[in-house]
Amino acid sequence: MAQLMTETQEAKYKTFYASTRDNQFLSKRESILVGLAAAMAVNCLPCQRYYLEDCRKAGIAKDDVAEVLAKVMAVSAGQKRLQFQEVLDRYEIKLDDFGSAPSA
Repeated sequence: MAQLMTETQEAKYKTFYASTRDNQFLSKRESILVGLAAAMAVNCLPCQRYYLEDCRKAGIAKDDVAEVLAKVMAVSAGQKRLQFQEVLDRYEIKLDDFGSAPSA
């Protein structure tokens, strides 16, 4: 794999990343679940695998993982809704000007 950062940058990144895993505010369980949610939100497949393995090792229940997935889905859906509303507002498009769907 090509070197993406200098050795100094890589070392600083590793220190930063470690500080997010072993932090002073979140429990280990909370940190794993937040990591999983973030990995899902940014669509990082290797990160999702990593955090799912951490979930299993930490004894986190599948229902907890399902709740994280549901929350990420809800936030994502809300973001798409707001993004669409922004397009309507920016370009002054009114959905009321569109016709209705034919009755079945």
